[in-house]
Amino acid sequence: MTTPGSLPRSAAGWHGRIFHLTWPVLLANITIPLVGVVDTAVMGQLTEPRYIGAVAVGAQIFSAMYWLFGFLRMATTGLVSQCFGSADGEEAGRVAWRSALLGVGIGIGLVSAQVPINAAMLWLFEASSEVEQLASTYFQIRIWGAPALLVQTVMLGILFGLQRMRATLVISLLYNGLNIALDVLFVLCFGWGVEGVALATVAAEVVAATVSIGAVLRAFRSLGWRANLPARLWHSGTARLFSVSGNLIVRSFFVQLPFFVVTLLSATFGDVTLAANAVLMQLFMLMAFAVDGFAHSAESLCGFAYGARDRAGLRAAARYCTAWALLLALLIAAATAHLGSDFIALLSTSTAVRETADTYLPWLILGPLLGVWAFLGDGIFIGTTHVRELRNSMFLAASAFLLGTALLIEPFGNHGLWASFTLFMLIRGVLLGLLYPRIEAAVEARG
Repeated sequence: MTTPGSLPRSAAGWHGRIFHLTWPVLLANITIPLVGVVDTAVMGQLTEPRYIGAVAVGAQIFSAMYWLFGFLRMATTGLVSQCFGSADGEEAGRVAWRSALLGVGIGIGLVSAQVPINAAMLWLFEASSEVEQLASTYFQIRIWGAPALLVQTVMLGILFGLQRMRATLVISLLYNGLNIALDVLFVLCFGWGVEGVALATVAAEVVAATVSIGAVLRAFRSLGWRANLPARLWHSGTARLFSVSGNLIVRSFFVQLPFFVVTLLSATFGDVTLAANAVLMQLFMLMAFAVDGFAHSAESLCGFAYGARDRAGLRAAARYCTAWALLLALLIAAATAHLGSDFIALLSTSTAVRETADTYLPWLILGPLLGVWAFLGDGIFIGTTHVRELRNSMFLAASAFLLGTALLIEPFGNHGLWASFTLFMLIRGVLLGLLYPRIEAAVEARG
């Protein structure tokens, strides 16, 4: 059986392949935080900081949950990309079905447990009663989109693994574009407030999940692979899926923990600082998702090379993806230094929120420069399913973040919080760089 596709062998070939794979993901990723940007901007037009704060708290609850279940996309991408590299269409179909069924089950479980989840999450935030009430309303509507979003997450993982990046772009543009359009319609035209923001997201999730399923079926047919329900769905591969997923759950928890704690502690500084940090975090996410486009390419290419037992291809994929990502990070940092204040002004009409956000903007300039190593490391380790190392490094980085907040917040306040967050990103990248040789050693062992 021949492998469907191959890796480049020249520098020009690698640059072309990475650009071909990354530009759709880059555009798609940029639209993801744009939804949060529009949510924040729409709420910002209502003048009261509590509206921005409510959406920030509500969205952070879902971000915490969905990042925790992000293993559905990551595990699927890693396993499918390796199947693609070894031309094992039968196993790729089983991976797709297992992941999809797991996603549906988790989504239904979240809907069923919505009352205690909502109560527990809101209990953690020391926000004003007005913010908590609005955030609770947001949660009670958005939770109904959980099954659809998790199915879409799995489908995107399959498409990434098969290097169908343009399909992921179409789906992401549809999902995020529809979300943004309905945001404006429901909030600014219909006056539905926080309820409108939540309803817009749920509607977009259902539509995108349906379209993504069709895209996966077309991708399988184009490869001559069957996507029918396999007769032997649950066999030895199931243990590997759950092993990879279990480690990624723990990894995702420790990755998401600092983001969650930033919002949690921001609420203790008052509604203005909470809103300012929410605006800054939207800027950080915009930068992160842009740089992360090359991490997705690294997942696909490194996973393919790993499945094909190609050590030279693996090393080249990691090196070229990192070089492209570093170039983009430098450009983003420069743009943030010159345009960051203008961006903040677009998201809030509150003078207090703008001035507070401008005070902490320098931390965002460092973000892409220090975070690029973490993002690319994630992609390489996920694509090759070396998730134990990924889990352990995230635990150490998150521990450093918590230690930093304990030592720095009292003397430096919100600056201490952002310093701890920056330290977290730096340590993630350093640890993954030190662990990378293990992956190449594993390729030799497999060969």
